[in-house]
Amino acid sequence: MAAVPVYVWRLAPEGLATRRQLRAKGLRPGGQDVVAQIERPRRRRPPLVAYLYEIERAKPVRPMTPAKWTALGKANAARRTCPECRTDAGYVIPVSLGMCVPCAYPEDEQRAA
Repeated sequence: MAAVPVYVWRLAPEGLATRRQLRAKGLRPGGQDVVAQIERPRRRRPPLVAYLYEIERAKPVRPMTPAKWTALGKANAARRTCPECRTDAGYVIPVSLGMCVPCAYPEDEQRAA
């Protein structure tokens, strides 16, 4: 495996893009190998690294199928459902609590009533 060229932050040549930049253009890498990488230096820590792909070889993003939309809806509903009271909280349950706010702090609910 040959080493890929490394560019300094913001100095990559035209025609190369990161995954996020490709996604913003409605593209995906499409199975191509990493062409280069870009490094952003940081103080007292290792540099941030982003991999670059050729825009010309990128493929369009696959459209969402009805089955994927259904699965995504079910996953989002599961993130809103409290495991304690089994109700839809109306917001994504915080991972730090593991349950909706009224179940996590029942004494605050009694005090407010």
